Amino acid sequence: MVALLALAGCGAVNSPGADKKPVESDDKSPLAEYMGEGFSNGGGMMRITRAVGGGGSDEEQLAKQRKLEDSVAACMKAAGFEYVAVPPESNPKSKFDEAFNLPPDKFAEQYGYGISTIDWGKPAGEDESDPNAKIRKALSPNAQKAYDKALNGELAGKGGVVQAVPADGKRPALKDMGCRGKAGEEVFGKGDDKMDDFSKFESLFKDLEALRKRVDSDQRVVDATSAWSDCMADAGHSGLKKIDDPRNQISAELDELTGTKKPQKGGPSVVIGAPSLDKVDAAKLADLRKKEIELAKTDQGCKAKTYDAPYKQASTEHEKEFVTQHKAELEQYRDTMAER
Repeated sequence: MVALLALAGCGAVNSPGADKKPVESDDKSPLAEYMGEGFSNGGGMMRITRAVGGGGSDEEQLAKQRKLEDSVAACMKAAGFEYVAVPPESNPKSKFDEAFNLPPDKFAEQYGYGISTIDWGKPAGEDESDPNAKIRKALSPNAQKAYDKALNGELAGKGGVVQAVPADGKRPALKDMGCRGKAGEEVFGKGDDKMDDFSKFESLFKDLEALRKRVDSDQRVVDATSAWSDCMADAGHSGLKKIDDPRNQISAELDELTGTKKPQKGGPSVVIGAPSLDKVDAAKLADLRKKEIELAKTDQGCKAKTYDAPYKQASTEHEKEFVTQHKAELEQYRDTMAER
């Protein structure tokens, strides 16, 4: 369970691929000490990513994962199904993790922006040695559906479910969370309670948004953005004026292929998850993926040539000033997140 705050002013995002970035090799931002490892500031966007229930040491987290697996097994047994509690140490690394540990240029070469090139609606890969996959596979089709419903509740069979969050930010609670959802609440607490931690710092986040705007309006960044736009045009990609335009362009084309509708004004503000790409026209998807990779490689090259250094210089200066002015609030935020 992950809470994401994208301080970008660029509207809703429709796929996790739009929210993730390859690891950066540059020095950490001055704000990273307070906002956590999930904080990134690059490409004209600030992102704060926090795992719900993510506090504590690695060993504490492993202990919680073991407890969660035991709870799921007990719940499934009560529902009449077999489920083997799998020790977290035996779980294979996600292919998503491997992808996003690539340097930005290598990521662009293989995945573009990770929007159409990775099917976020599917699991990151199922380990053939997973005992529960074997248990499920041995069931009849109807029994598999019942098994999935007991395990995942209302999300069973929906893959990368797309769920709209109302404008007030209060997502309707699932009536049936399944054994996994119930176990998650038992071990990590309710997601809404964890999100309350963020609401306490609404003023801080508003100030961070104002900071982002100050960085974007810095003349060095304005000039760098113009140079980047010219570089993209010279490479055959004209009409791109904002640094996130290429990503948004690919995202919009994927929306068209999948039939995903953007939220209307006054309606839902965020879309979580991503539809599976199984039913998308394969030829059109292949063309879009090729386009995405080519566009991302060009984008990466133009940023490296014209944008990254000026942006880094400007953002670092503004962030240092922000830290000086908001040190007490930032320390409180850091300490509150560490205690979760």
